[in-house]
Amino acid sequence: MDWNVTSIVMNLYTIYNFLIIGYILLSWLPSARESFIGELLGKIVEPYLAPFRRIIPPIGGMLDISPIVALFALRFVAYGIIAILKMIFP
Repeated sequence: MDWNVTSIVMNLYTIYNFLIIGYILLSWLPSARESFIGELLGKIVEPYLAPFRRIIPPIGGMLDISPIVALFALRFVAYGIIAILKMIFP
């Protein structure tokens, strides 16, 4: 398997993307965030989501779209890093 830098960045992006989605899905279940996995995901994901939550308030007090914006930002940054790395290491 060819492990170049761009594939490592892409794999890290994919893993963190799934962690965010898992954390979002746990919010739909009552008291799931208090479980071991919920707390672990919270420690990993919440530092990234917190700035987006400060900027984007929930819609109608219930619908939090900040994770969606955070996922788009993460994708933008990951593909930007990959583009830069491809210019540096062709």
